[in-house]
Amino acid sequence: MTSASTNRRRALVAAAGLSVAALALAGCSAGGDTGGDAGGGTLTVGTTDKVTTLDPAGSYDNGSLAVQTQVFPYLLNTDYQSTEVVPDLAESAEFTAPTEYTVTLPEGLKWANGNDLDSADVKFTFDRQLAIADPNGPSSLLYNLDSVEAPDPTTVVFHLKAENDQVFPLILTSFPGAIVDDEVFAADELTPDDEIVEANAFAGPYVITSYDFNNLVSFKANPDYQGLLAAPKTETVNLKYYAESSNMKLDVQEGNIDVAHRSLSSTDIEDLKGNDDVKVVEGPGGEIRYIVFNFDTQPFGAATPEADPAKALAVRQAVADLIDRDELSEQVYKGTYTPLYSYVPAGLAGAIEPLKELYGDGAGAPDSDKAAERLAAAGVTTPVELNLQYSNDHYGPSSADEYALIKDQLESTGLFTVNLQTTEWVQYSEDRTADVYPAYQLGWFPDYSDADNYITPFFLIENFLGNHYENQEVNDLIIQQASETDPEARVGLIEEIQQKVAADLSTVPYLQGAQVAVVGTDVSGAEDTLDASFKFRFAALSKG
Repeated sequence: MTSASTNRRRALVAAAGLSVAALALAGCSAGGDTGGDAGGGTLTVGTTDKVTTLDPAGSYDNGSLAVQTQVFPYLLNTDYQSTEVVPDLAESAEFTAPTEYTVTLPEGLKWANGNDLDSADVKFTFDRQLAIADPNGPSSLLYNLDSVEAPDPTTVVFHLKAENDQVFPLILTSFPGAIVDDEVFAADELTPDDEIVEANAFAGPYVITSYDFNNLVSFKANPDYQGLLAAPKTETVNLKYYAESSNMKLDVQEGNIDVAHRSLSSTDIEDLKGNDDVKVVEGPGGEIRYIVFNFDTQPFGAATPEADPAKALAVRQAVADLIDRDELSEQVYKGTYTPLYSYVPAGLAGAIEPLKELYGDGAGAPDSDKAAERLAAAGVTTPVELNLQYSNDHYGPSSADEYALIKDQLESTGLFTVNLQTTEWVQYSEDRTADVYPAYQLGWFPDYSDADNYITPFFLIENFLGNHYENQEVNDLIIQQASETDPEARVGLIEEIQQKVAADLSTVPYLQGAQVAVVGTDVSGAEDTLDASFKFRFAALSKG
């Protein structure tokens, strides 16, 4: 149990009397003391990831999460090295009816600025997510949320559209679950970063004391933090941003920073494994790389002068036929990323490999003859001109090599002419949802350890990609799997969804990778936080 020194009692709740397989959450965890004094010292973390915005309603990327998860509270969460969803800010959480999920908060919670933190903030948080519905935000995950009620200061009732939602508690641990201060944040538009920092609108393990956008952020342990995790082991953490991963590699090996996390090149990681001054720490895989097609602007897309759905599909299929995953894995990533033929990566329930049998030679290798036959059968004149975009600063320094090789794989057959272009992430994240890119690179770092997180954000009609993919049958199956209480039946639905989206090819996944951090030999805790929560939580880190 959490320590009695916090004077918080987390209730063990049961879902008795319901006809649903209710998920009841209790605060029994290995988290140790919450709140109280942090450890001393200062620690510096380096990254090449970039923040889109601190406002949780406007960002759905790992760079923004890397800051948000340190400073914002969540109703539910997972402890280090655990996939069990348990109360964090909440005292208890349970289904009180098939479409009602009720959360109880402790009395007397405060934001770091002294404002009351109560059910009104929770209702406000989710209401504004749905109202703003920012194209780069996570509101698409709240597809099953109908409304939120706050009948008293410590009670929140989520009214859901579909019954028996097996996924909703997981969503509360992820991007849209970051609770915000209703006295600081705007109800119908994003709040600027500097206003959030100036208002000290934080209640996580840390607060932000200094903020230089995508250059340097300074965090200080929050002495009033009340949540699942133990008090931070380090009082002050600085997050330093790098334009070039080579400079980050140099700084971590020279001891100028203590931790390098996202993203070093595979060559740098291989080199650092032989350096006695640092440790290379790996965590569970879950990151995937994929190409997204915009169904309006891709070749023969719906908004192009030559619009033709059959030809557009043939173009996507030909790309899937020609990508050589083994070559990408070995030549670019030295095996640190492995070939992926599935929408749900290996290791999760429901993972199958429909792309392996449907495309290429049927066994995982590319097949140029098959690609040529598809294009010819659809009446597509070759070479097809394909504008392909990638980010030069968000997915690590190997992205340039990765996409140069993909360009070569497509062009060497004579079937494609690829116009390869690159853009920095902050602009990239705006352009991709504004129909600027016909085809483009994305990577996915999951919000929670469940197959749902690899299908729901991508393939619902109102999806995070905003790529105009619509398949009502897939949409309905996604909603159905989320409320299926029989595990075997749910896995069957997840497999069926993957088969259907593999036939449609709105995205082409091709690589799966692990989490990696490089730390000084005197740094501990990275092993704890590189877990299946896929959140790099500074509170676990210490030095000396």
